[in-house]
Amino acid sequence: MPLDVAGAALGAAFGEGFAVLHDKVKDVVRKARMFKPILKRLESTLDSLVPTVNEIRRLSEQLELPERETKRLMEQMEEGAKLVSKCLKIRWWNYVFKVQYSPKLEELDKEILRFCQVDLHALCTRNGLRTLETVISINKKVDSFRGVETPRGLGGVSGPQDLTVGLDMPIKELKTLLLKEEVKLLLLTAPGGCGKTTLVKMLCQDKEIKGIFEDNILFVNVSKTPNVKVIVQNLFNYKDMQPKFQIQSDEDAIDQLSHLLNHIRPNPILLILDDVWLGSESIPEKLKFDIPDYKILVTSRTAFPRFEFTYHLEPLNDEDAMTLFRHSASLKEGSTYIPPEEDIKKIVRGCAGFPLVLKVIGGSLCRQKAEVWHSRLMNWSDGQFFFNSDTELLDNLQKSLEFPDHKVNIKNCFMDLGSFPEDQRIPAVALIDMWAELYELDEDGIHAIAIMEELTNRNLARLVMAGKDASEVKSYYNEDFVTQHDILRELAMHQSSRESIGQRSRLIINISGNNLPKWWTEQKQQLISARLLSISTDELFSSSWCNIQGSEVEVLVLNFHTNNYTLPEFVEKMDKLKVSNALPNLTEINIDYCNDLEGLPVRLCDIVHLKKLNITNCHKLFGLPEEIGKLVNLEVLRLRSCIDLSELPNSIRTLHKLSILDISDCLSIMKLPKHIGEMCNLKELNMKGCLRLRTQFPESIMDLKQLKLVVCDEERAKLWDPIKEFLSNLEVLVAEKDINLNWLPK
Repeated sequence: MPLDVAGAALGAAFGEGFAVLHDKVKDVVRKARMFKPILKRLESTLDSLVPTVNEIRRLSEQLELPERETKRLMEQMEEGAKLVSKCLKIRWWNYVFKVQYSPKLEELDKEILRFCQVDLHALCTRNGLRTLETVISINKKVDSFRGVETPRGLGGVSGPQDLTVGLDMPIKELKTLLLKEEVKLLLLTAPGGCGKTTLVKMLCQDKEIKGIFEDNILFVNVSKTPNVKVIVQNLFNYKDMQPKFQIQSDEDAIDQLSHLLNHIRPNPILLILDDVWLGSESIPEKLKFDIPDYKILVTSRTAFPRFEFTYHLEPLNDEDAMTLFRHSASLKEGSTYIPPEEDIKKIVRGCAGFPLVLKVIGGSLCRQKAEVWHSRLMNWSDGQFFFNSDTELLDNLQKSLEFPDHKVNIKNCFMDLGSFPEDQRIPAVALIDMWAELYELDEDGIHAIAIMEELTNRNLARLVMAGKDASEVKSYYNEDFVTQHDILRELAMHQSSRESIGQRSRLIINISGNNLPKWWTEQKQQLISARLLSISTDELFSSSWCNIQGSEVEVLVLNFHTNNYTLPEFVEKMDKLKVSNALPNLTEINIDYCNDLEGLPVRLCDIVHLKKLNITNCHKLFGLPEEIGKLVNLEVLRLRSCIDLSELPNSIRTLHKLSILDISDCLSIMKLPKHIGEMCNLKELNMKGCLRLRTQFPESIMDLKQLKLVVCDEERAKLWDPIKEFLSNLEVLVAEKDINLNWLPK
């Protein structure tokens, strides 16, 4: 009977024909004595091809099977299934039929092998080449916008996400200057909050620039406390390469960068050094090399006279400033209140064309009543329209921090953001824990996330939330983070430093090298009344601490950049700090982006009170200790994006209180623990992105009577189909593909 199928249907029909023949052979081989050797050989051939055929059925639309050869084999398999059925009816003594049927069975076996070894091999080669071509194309596209989710200061760069106005002419002028042959190093300068980084991001998305530099556009945030070794290492990471030897000094870093740049030639190279501060202007010159078609673009608030080529970015003109302000304040039909045009113009003139100021102040007035607008206008200093320094800029920005009494916590939370280093992601879970202690917010984070949303709406920060599964919307924030513009961080620190050192409720200390603040070294016993103490050091700090009496400290934020460090001795005397003696009694541990974590320390398994253990984005973690079974009170275990983790220990069977297990994006896990069914309280299992988990689950999985939700991808969902017959309350949710790069290291 001729077969009339093509395209995607061909792959599906091939799979169905194979399945019929496979089932028939497995059934008959147990019963037919006469043809058992031939049938066993045919069964072995078919068994070995099951994974391949499953892939053909799954990818039938993309594979484009060779139509003529596939149809011929399908007809042979259909006849073969009939032939195998006849074998069962032949008596053992009837050698006439044995002589007649045996060659046909052997020919069927050979034909199936020939199809898979020749036709499919050629098909795979062709599709492999097509895939390679597609991957190369995708990589070029991803590299061109990688910075959308890549943390600031790491490699790629994206276009701005908010409304941009008034930059069409500047981008043309900047591009023209940059592409001049004699320009090797170009400085883009303007005051803080004027849009330098936004302009650079737009430049990187320009078709002509992308066509010239392709995937050799490298973006690095230098910031106020630059580290050449870190800058160079980040560039190596971005290019998925490693230095020839460990970078020990700035000289090593510069030497290794030269090798890297020469390696990624011959395409032209554009290195962007964003936010270079006064005192760090030597760094761009250190990174200059005599390499053809290699250019450096620097952004800075300072117009360094030592740089030959400079582009000055001017503030927005009145028309563009008005457009941006109206957008930020949502001044459109249906708004709660639209003030008179002259009042709007007065506020816009006071913002002096600074995009950041326009957005922040516009956001603070968004959907506000007339009284709020009138109050803002009365407080606006008449005639003070332009900023002569960053201090004046901060003084004007603080007008956006006027909150009603019932929202006073929002202002405090904004000021807390200054406790974290510049140009770094601030983990949402860290803020949730802080604010639960300081302001008695709920520990689940609902109110804290609402505050982060409010700060985002007012353009005072930006909350970035990962895509969540249905079960996680109100419970899991480990992948969410907050970012903040440098000027706004300075505003938060400026607001926190208005009182004397001893009287501040929020004390933020930044240490460069071993240079402790003068006020700290003047007294042997420095008394402070802060509830929040933040200490940041650089890699040169030697952990030589002076004493602080911080009896009121409830939250301690330590930002260490050294590989080895010791905790300050004065922490032991901070009686209100709940973590001083809390380790044996911890109920939750979060480990995120720990780049050198290869195994979980066994001693952590002695913390028997632990209820939540989250280990995420630890890409070198290859195993968990068997001792993890001692965490008998564990309720949540998340191992997201631990891509080298190959298996879960058998001792996990003893975690009888575990209700949530998350192994999503653990690319190396190939099987579930044999006795997983003993985890009798397991209610949720997230296994999306476990691409190598393809085998049938262990039989004990049918003992998970409390399992209510499984989140997985489409391929894994098929493995659950037979199990749902035994677990009637189970919902298998196929997760939507969430393509982003937020998982990349900070």
